[in-house]
Order: sequence, then structure tokens, then C-alpha cells
Amino acid sequence: MATPLAVFGPGILILTRTDITPGAPINVGFVQEFSIEAAATTKQLYGQKQFPIAAARGTVKLTGKFKSAVVSGYAMNAAFYGQSAFSSTGSGVAWNIGSTFTTSTTSSSVQVGSSLTFDADLGITYAASGLPLQRVSTGSEAAGKYSVTGGGIQGTATGLYNFGGSDGGPGGAATALKITYTSLTAAGQSLIVTNQMIGTTPTFQLDYYTNFNQPTSKPFVVRIFQGVASKHAMMFKLEDYMIPEFDVDMFANASDQVFTAVFPEFS
Repeated sequence: MATPLAVFGPGILILTRTDITPGAPINVGFVQEFSIEAAATTKQLYGQKQFPIAAARGTVKLTGKFKSAVVSGYAMNAAFYGQSAFSSTGSGVAWNIGSTFTTSTTSSSVQVGSSLTFDADLGITYAASGLPLQRVSTGSEAAGKYSVTGGGIQGTATGLYNFGGSDGGPGGAATALKITYTSLTAAGQSLIVTNQMIGTTPTFQLDYYTNFNQPTSKPFVVRIFQGVASKHAMMFKLEDYMIPEFDVDMFANASDQVFTAVFPEFS
């Protein structure tokens, strides 16, 4: 008797867009879980007794779920968002957390980073006490209050911080500050999600492979011909990894194929 097929572990999951040409295959990133569930509606016919005398199946809903260990912008975009403006080249945002700057008695301003790459102000605290300063409009600076020249976010400000009162400048004191801000960087990817029209739906094919090799190698393969993601979740937890999660609705392709499962042997 042949050793029966045993499937163990999450395997490998490849996603390929089907609504665009060409649809580049993307490994979702060390898949942690992958599930497929078929649920049918049924209708029972009753006579005069307790149990039905017939039952018929109506529509069948095929759904799935997968979780990945790697945070991939490519996978998120292909599976759920379908943004045409996804950038794989340098267009990232770098955080500068609690960078220390010190005002002087001769100047009431501090230049943070480069005026060309400064992106957004994310707040200031006093280095000594940890108490926060309040951001105000330019010209309203005082002790405990500051402004940023340009005033805006996402690249419209210049990174020039202005202070007043006892926090620096003539009549003030040299004050150590912890400034948190973001700057533009040439590293990383950028996925800007725009508000697309209702009905915009990225679709994809899913190819799944797993191989449990005890006592012998026996691969098991599943292909989902058409799928659409109904949910994307990112959950950040204390003392745990962020595991991107996708829920998928699966449906038939133009040839009425829903999915195929390939078994290594008859059993």
C-alpha cells in the first residue's frame, strides 16, 4: 500500500494579477497560513415528518485567507489596492525620532535637515524635562511654542523651526530640544493609495505548492484561477510580529474553471 499523502506546513503561495498584462508573479512573502473554504446554500424539502425527504444544493461560495511573514508593497498592491502609481524606486520617507537640536541666544531659529528633503514636523519635546512644545502659526512663537517656516506637511515646509521667549534668541537661553520629523529619502518603495472609482477591482490567480517529504517527497499543488481580495489587515501587537492578512473571494474564470488540485498519486 502506498504511503498516503500528508500535507504539512504553509507551503509557497504565488500571486499573479489577471486584470493586467503582463501580470508579474509575486511571492506573497513566506506565507504563514493559507486556507480555502467552500460553503454552499442548501434547501430541504419536508413532508409530514421531522427529517427532510430531499435536499438540494444552491449557490457555492468559495473563500480563502492567507497571511505572510514579509511586508511586501508589491504583494499588498497586487492583492488588494491595484494602484497604477506604485513606485519601486527610491521615494521613501525616513523618520528622525527625537533628534537633539539646541537653540542659541543669538538666533531664534534652528534648521532641521535639508530644506529640499524636509517632509513633515512630528513634534518637539524639551530634552531635559520631556514636556512637549505647542506648534503655532509663524509669528506667534513664545516660551513653549514654536512654528515651522512654510507651515505645511509632505514637503511644503522648509525644516526651519522658529522659537521665542526663553527658548532661544535674544533675551532667551540656549535650550536643548528633541525634534521628531520626517524627510524624503531615495530608499524604499512608496504605495500611495488613491480614491479610485467603485468597481475598480484587481483580480489574480493563486498558485500554491507544498511538499511534505516524510517518508518520501510528495508535493501537493492547488491553483485558484480567479480571486479578488475582500479584506486586507495589518495588526501591530506588543511582543509579536505584524502579519499582513488577506481575505479572498474566489470565482470562475472565462472557461468556468474555479480551482484545480493536483495530487502526486492515486490514493
